[in-house]
Amino acid sequence: MVTLKAEMVFTAYLLVSVLIWTGMADKYVPQPCDRYMFESNVDDCLSDFSKSVEASGFQDSCPWPAVKGIYNQLKSCVDHSSEEFRCRGSLVDEIFLRVHRMFFTSCGQVQDPSVITVVMLVAPTILFTLLLPFICAYLTPSDTKITLGL
Repeated sequence: MVTLKAEMVFTAYLLVSVLIWTGMADKYVPQPCDRYMFESNVDDCLSDFSKSVEASGFQDSCPWPAVKGIYNQLKSCVDHSSEEFRCRGSLVDEIFLRVHRMFFTSCGQVQDPSVITVVMLVAPTILFTLLLPFICAYLTPSDTKITLGL
């Protein structure tokens, strides 16, 4: 067990020294996020999205099914900008949280169905329950004797 651990440590040291010696170690250093350029590009994406959604009248009702294609374009635009300027994680999440708070606040509100819809869903079951004994009595032959088994 000790030799396996020593071999793993030796392999790790060997790999690091080879990467440093060949100059490849500096290629793996991640570049920092260019926040200014990322936000500038995202603002362009958001302005196109805002114009399209505002034309759909999002204040009146949930615009979701109508703006799904535009939302996917916004997502791909933001994803492209995040990859291009190496900005991931919370910055992208903040953008979509802001979009949802601004345009999709009415989408989570559940409304009760109309009275006609409720009656159409409930009435058939009530009628069937009330009529089932009469249907069974009609279909049962009248010469059948009922015995209680006493």
